[in-house]
Amino acid sequence: MFHFKWKKIGAITGLSLALIAAGCGQQEDNSGGGDDQSDSSANISEEVDHTITGIEPGAGIAQATDNAVEEYENLAGWEHEKSSTAAMLTALGDAIDKEEPIVVTGWSPHYMFAKWDLKYLEDPNGVYGDVEKIITIARQGLKEDMPEAYTILDNFHWEPEDMESVMLDAQEMEFEEAAQKWVDDNQDVVDEWTEGVEPVDGKSIELVLTPWDTERSSANVAKIVLEQQGYDVTLTPVDPSVVFEAIAAGDADASLAPWMPATHGAFYEKHEGEFEDLGENLTGAKIGLVVPSYMDIDSIEDLEPAE
Repeated sequence: MFHFKWKKIGAITGLSLALIAAGCGQQEDNSGGGDDQSDSSANISEEVDHTITGIEPGAGIAQATDNAVEEYENLAGWEHEKSSTAAMLTALGDAIDKEEPIVVTGWSPHYMFAKWDLKYLEDPNGVYGDVEKIITIARQGLKEDMPEAYTILDNFHWEPEDMESVMLDAQEMEFEEAAQKWVDDNQDVVDEWTEGVEPVDGKSIELVLTPWDTERSSANVAKIVLEQQGYDVTLTPVDPSVVFEAIAAGDADASLAPWMPATHGAFYEKHEGEFEDLGENLTGAKIGLVVPSYMDIDSIEDLEPAE
């Protein structure tokens, strides 16, 4: 089981911080018919108060955004306002309702892209990396201790659309229900994951995950599939760094949460060789700065420095 010291760390770091709403003024068309991109970008930068609305400080995208503020000269004087995923989504929704500008840290798969018309800002410096993949990691010795669970986790692979469907359903129901709905609707996929796996009788397994909807989706689907094979599954949400620490120390069994190579790459490198990499469980993931599509900018370099 996941020892108390890890649970304590996870409870502290995984909790959402206080709501920090982005103070954005109403965007006006002062660009002289749209032919003065510099003026338009300056207006947008001023209206968002030279602020990027972020999520939890421990997230990989938070570290990447801190790097972006340092590496892009035109982001001089900008503030990366770290808060929580819920706070960021609230601020984004409020801005969209008022058709105001806002710059947020975003990632996909995520239901925000199905709910709103959003776009990534181009990242010429490659700070946020290219297309990401989500991988599965396991503690050393899991294959010998729990070969059936190891096989299922090793076989687990789905598409971004699958994950987004669970996230969308989870806006109207509990994640456990949304995951069960996906499993019921995709039993043919589940059968591929469990092919040749013998059932067990109540053996305990613990999965750690980061406290975001993407990982809640994969973890809850995996939980249901493992429970169908007779496992007693515990899900423990923790900060990304603790995911790797727990698996490396053998205090948890596996995780489907790591985003690679950029988002959690530093944590992976720190503990490389102390866990087993079972490979990707989803490809096509992406992180970066995101804005509503009505905003007249396309690149991070379109933003203007604070005076």
